[in-house]
Amino acid sequence: MTITRSELSNRMSQTVVHGDTIYLAGQIGEGNGVTAQTQDMLSEVDRLLASVGSSKSHILSATIWVADMQQVDEMNVVWDGWIDPANPPARACVESRLVAPEFLVEIMIIAAMPA
Repeated sequence: MTITRSELSNRMSQTVVHGDTIYLAGQIGEGNGVTAQTQDMLSEVDRLLASVGSSKSHILSATIWVADMQQVDEMNVVWDGWIDPANPPARACVESRLVAPEFLVEIMIIAAMPA
């Protein structure tokens, strides 16, 4: 089965498509505060999924890391407004120190290609 990678660096690919399954690298966002970073991060998820012919309606699972669980409600407001309510994915959300202190939220997505 073919593996297609896009937006490669020497460290990783931003998308990997294997068969009908799409894997996104962990996505972070820019901005001041968890709301702005979540909006930016999910916009990047939209862009990456569209670049391989899919969309948020085809997300199978999402793993979300937040630097401070006291901000999870703020992140969830953005998530709830963004996600396709008819096709919610399996999801986990945990507190974790991220790669740099300015990052407040990160997401990793596994999605399917449309039928």
